[in-house]
This record gives sequence, C-alpha cells and structure tokens, in this order.
Amino acid sequence: MLININPILSPDLLFHLRSMGHGEKLILADANFPANSINDKVIRLDGVNIKDAASAILSVFPLDSFIVSQGDSPVLRMEVDNKPDELTETHKEFIDVVKKISGENWKVGSISRQNFYTEAKNAYCIVTTTDARPFGCFVLTKGVILPDGKVWS
Repeated sequence: MLININPILSPDLLFHLRSMGHGEKLILADANFPANSINDKVIRLDGVNIKDAASAILSVFPLDSFIVSQGDSPVLRMEVDNKPDELTETHKEFIDVVKKISGENWKVGSISRQNFYTEAKNAYCIVTTTDARPFGCFVLTKGVILPDGKVWS
C-alpha cells in the first residue's frame, strides 16, 4: 500500500500511467466496450464504475493543455449514436469529475462512436470498468508535468 494513492490504481495501471508520454491517449471504457479485440494493452478495473475510475486516474494524470491551444480537447466522450449532443448520466458524472479534480477550465469534447473505435485502436492503453451504462467511454490525452511538479498550462 502507498499513501495518497487511490487504491483503485493497481500496480499495473500505475505502471502504464507512469509509462505514458505527453500526447499519448488513454481510453476509459465501460463494460460493453470490446477492448481486448481492439488493443493489446487492456487494464481491467473490475467492480469499478466510470466515475470512481476517472477520479482515481485523474488524481495522478495530467491533461494535455498543448492541444487546447490548437483548438482540441484532451478529454473526449463517446457520442450517443444519432444524438451527438445528448449527455448521458455517465457523461455528466465524468464531466463533473474532470472539473472537480483537473479544474473548472477543462472542456470535455465529443467524438463519434466509430471515430472513438479508431482512437482506441491507436491508444496507449484501454482501462475497462464494469460500468454497464451505454456510451460510457472516454479518451484522455496525457499532458506534461514540469520539474516543479506542476502541470504545463
């Protein structure tokens, strides 16, 4: 056990989070997402929902501010098919977690389901949860941590 580390962050997950470089993408996925057929690096968080997984991950994961300056978002939610502006309960919980932990200024963008699958294929890794609510899938892009421990902004 470690102090000040959320126990949801398993040794395997911490290894992958630490190994990621700036600009690499992590997928946070619901229980229905076909992670193992899309990407070779899958970390399972059985018994964990999206909200708790996001809280744990974002407690140590810097978001990428560089792509914000280019008009992109370091955090994306999977859109509901044929309803791209609809926010599910899972989306709302996730957005609340991002704002609470990473800061109010972060915007959560959206991505179509088919484009999400492409992102997942190319992502550094996929973290799966047992949250069975549909469209509970997200992309997080890793940012830079400066020598003083602060996140590049």
